[in-house]
Amino acid sequence: MNISNAPLIFDGHNDVLYRLLMDGGMAALDSFSRGRDGHIDLPRAKKGGFAGGFFALFAPSDDLDEGSFEAMLAPAYDLPLPAPVAHSRALAVIMEKAAMLLALERRGALTICTDTAQMRRCFETGRMAAIMHIEGAEAIDAELNALEVLHAAGLRSLGPVWSRPTIFGHGVPFRFPSTPDTGPGLTDAGKRLVRRCNALGIMLDLSHLNEAGFWDVARISDAPLVATHSNAHAICPHARNLTDAQLDAIAESDGMVGLNFAAAFLREDGQMNPDVPLETLLRHLDHLIGRLGEDRVGFGSDFDGAVVPADIGDVAGLPALGKAMAAHGYDDKLLKKLGHENWLRVLERTWGQGA
Repeated sequence: MNISNAPLIFDGHNDVLYRLLMDGGMAALDSFSRGRDGHIDLPRAKKGGFAGGFFALFAPSDDLDEGSFEAMLAPAYDLPLPAPVAHSRALAVIMEKAAMLLALERRGALTICTDTAQMRRCFETGRMAAIMHIEGAEAIDAELNALEVLHAAGLRSLGPVWSRPTIFGHGVPFRFPSTPDTGPGLTDAGKRLVRRCNALGIMLDLSHLNEAGFWDVARISDAPLVATHSNAHAICPHARNLTDAQLDAIAESDGMVGLNFAAAFLREDGQMNPDVPLETLLRHLDHLIGRLGEDRVGFGSDFDGAVVPADIGDVAGLPALGKAMAAHGYDDKLLKKLGHENWLRVLERTWGQGA
């Protein structure tokens, strides 16, 4: 395989907007186009064949401790979750990040896509494709008024929780070893949120939702079940990873899982240590493909939100993973499916063709 002809990568999750906000918000947007510290910018995206992905809008807690990555180097851990974020504060942060994403579009850095035809045009022209995604729905009120407005602004994907609880449900803690069965499921407001997202064609992301909430969504939703950035619990028994029973339910719904590059969710020892051989990612991919089939697996890197394998490093390092996959025996057809075609398929089903 000639890696220069490798398929483009469309990715299930990144936190670059959070990083840009920490770097100065609107004043930091130029760095996205010219080059910046972190995992994603336009020069390295072109080098790595990164065609775009889900751009997360995330409202951090005031006491969010990024030093927690160090705690995740222990043989076992159970990190306390940050305090909840008030609706008013979360809404302000989400609006600021949405405005930043819209500003990047106006600058010509990317296109916010609300249908798969737009995504395909981006792939053909080399323009970065972005899906507006909310990670943790604290900014959404119980009446769902903000959901309607954000949908009109381009929102097409939503995770009801980011680990800490919301009025809609409960997330999984950063706990190892642990199952994802860590608490109660969706609230009544959460069930209303699922049904309204279905009606609007907003994809529901189950990656941070606990197991009870996962099964609630599986019972209620009429859309494919999707976890944008999660791994196989059978290989890494972290609370954030999906059990085989969950993977089977996703397969039955004709849904999708994006492989998370976060070291702690890859390594068998659960440590947030970048010393992760690419063979470990291949083990997860093999397991996911074995449970889900070749049409229901892709990537959900968590770039700019996690410690990723040193052999990848950032978006410019994606060809190294492509080479490892090809050497592992994945043919060109499968590489294209994993790279971007499977995301197109599941989004087409969720949004509707030309939605």
